[in-house]
Amino acid sequence: MTTVSDAAQVRAAQPGGGPGRSVRDSLVVAQRNLIRMKRIPEMAIFALVQPIMFVVLFTYVFGGSIALPGAPAGGVQPYREFLMAGVFAQTVTFATAGAGAGIADDMHRGLIDRFRSLPMSRGAVLTGRTLADLVQTALTMVVLAAVALLIGWRGHESIGKVLGGFGLLLLLGYAFSWIGALIGLSVRTPEAATSGGLLWLFPMTFVSNAFVPVTGMPSFLQHIAEWNPFSATVQAARQLFGNTLEGVPASVTGAWPMEHPVLASALWSVLIIAVFRTLAVRRYRSATA
Repeated sequence: MTTVSDAAQVRAAQPGGGPGRSVRDSLVVAQRNLIRMKRIPEMAIFALVQPIMFVVLFTYVFGGSIALPGAPAGGVQPYREFLMAGVFAQTVTFATAGAGAGIADDMHRGLIDRFRSLPMSRGAVLTGRTLADLVQTALTMVVLAAVALLIGWRGHESIGKVLGGFGLLLLLGYAFSWIGALIGLSVRTPEAATSGGLLWLFPMTFVSNAFVPVTGMPSFLQHIAEWNPFSATVQAARQLFGNTLEGVPASVTGAWPMEHPVLASALWSVLIIAVFRTLAVRRYRSATA
């Protein structure tokens, strides 16, 4: 008994257990995924193509036709200011589908089972994967911001507020990546994970204030759009970038998230992480049990 107790005490005293071990394991898994992304550069290239296409199409094809309240008819620059926060937010959230597909692919190839056989924290596999996706999304945002500057978009607030806006966007992307992780663990193939991810992302991003003001929507959609977590982050980014327009009201229904978008965005993201990380880790344990 004494020998067993001493051995247990030695293990407890070693620095490898507890939160410290979970953090180290997560960083190792994140490094593994980042190395994989580096060796497959086309993944990053394809991730950039879609948001750049949205910027060009909405700015030069639709921008002159979308009327903003209080803006001159056919004015592209006001719409540019209005649009970019929505495109940034769409970019970080659409990365969710890729995150889910990556986890589903790891499950399909048996990599998750090999991780499970190692003496590592259970949640570290998913945490490392989502952290790696966050790094890739951040790099994508840097390139997309450069493209936005080239077409004439500008931030009109201090550098601290502008960085805060990008921080909230990345926080939302990280939160949604846990939804993608749960979907990836719940389906059998990467193709199903991609389809399942886009199935809910399209209505969430388009029933929002990202691309058009909610004033033109039916009344019931206005309420949905203004309580949408995606809309709160878009409005927060516009506010922090200094891209709000005088003719476009913050809220048409009096929704609290639109009146306090920065706080609402942070609360929504933290809540989504807390709920879906718990569900994803639980699903991971049962899927590999």
